[in-house]
Amino acid sequence: MKLLPTTLFAALTAFVATAAIAGPTCTAPQEKWIKVPDFKARLEAEGYQIKTFKITSGNCYEIYGHDKAGKKVEIYFDPQTAAVVLAR
Repeated sequence: MKLLPTTLFAALTAFVATAAIAGPTCTAPQEKWIKVPDFKARLEAEGYQIKTFKITSGNCYEIYGHDKAGKKVEIYFDPQTAAVVLAR
């Protein structure tokens, strides 16, 4: 009966790992989102250097790059308000 605890542990570990890497969820309807070129221009005007920009599976805007001080950033934004949802 050692198989059951091992299987349970493996399933729980996979669930926790998935939850840990999952990004936030944004709920604004897409027709209310800031257009991507406008959003990127806004961030660049604030001093961000965008290396990668994407729309996440949770419908947030996400950037990888550097802030105006040159520090690496990974930031999730609400696509309607441009508010920071999560920064790592």
